[in-house]
Amino acid sequence: MIDRLRESAAWRLIALTLVFVLAFTLVGCKKAEEPEEPAVEEEVVEPTALILASTTSTQDSGLFDVLIPAFEEAYPEYKVEVIAVGTGEALKLGENKDADVLLVHAKAKEETFVAAGFGTERRDVMYNDFVIVGPAADPAGIKGMTVAADAFMKIKTSGALFVSRGDDSGTYTKEISIWKASGETTPTATPTYQLAGKGMGDVLKMASEQAAYTLSDRATFLKLEGTLQLEVLVEGDKALFNQYGVIPVTDATNAEGAQAFMDWILSDEGQSIINEYGVEEFGQPLFIGNPS
Repeated sequence: MIDRLRESAAWRLIALTLVFVLAFTLVGCKKAEEPEEPAVEEEVVEPTALILASTTSTQDSGLFDVLIPAFEEAYPEYKVEVIAVGTGEALKLGENKDADVLLVHAKAKEETFVAAGFGTERRDVMYNDFVIVGPAADPAGIKGMTVAADAFMKIKTSGALFVSRGDDSGTYTKEISIWKASGETTPTATPTYQLAGKGMGDVLKMASEQAAYTLSDRATFLKLEGTLQLEVLVEGDKALFNQYGVIPVTDATNAEGAQAFMDWILSDEGQSIINEYGVEEFGQPLFIGNPS
């Protein structure tokens, strides 16, 4: 009798244990089947526009194709919009506050711009040089000359065609300074002197098509050289030095972005990108950074 009671109690204990196990299993399954609450999505902040007014040479040379993405990666809160124009027009955009930051290459004009209060400061950022290019036949016979002003006068007296930017750009400003150094007043349009009023890339194409001479920054010429029937004929004169400066615009719409861009392009990262650009493709940098 006692054994039967013990056996009955044991079975009741086993049954009770199975009930508890089954209950916990069902609860666990129910919890597992419950859908997870959707994750809260982080708010995506749209980058603010940063207007960069710069020269056609920095655009046509391809520098911005590597420089701008690197800046935007370092500062994802900004989206750079480039306005590529001549230096004179870029400075006017700054005066009217239609740009936040400038990257230009007419130092005297830039210093006047800052002195007038239109820019917060001006810093040297990079440099290269100008070259006089023309057809391989070289009808004016200037190849190998070392004084740019003498080469200009020889082009003029030979009656050869010269295509000028004629657009208030840094390149045109340099060209006029060379004409003045030669003793020539500012040239006016003639059958042998064309005022294109276009950017550097377009002027090089015009000169190539007409077997004419022109003044070009070295970077844009090297970038387009394979498409042109032109070659470098005069180089190395100190008068052909080409300095670029960066200027945040005073009270710019995106003043913080303008300052960030200047700080970054002068940083080791920005300067490294400038110094490396062109080395792999052309065997030489197209621009050389200015150490801070």
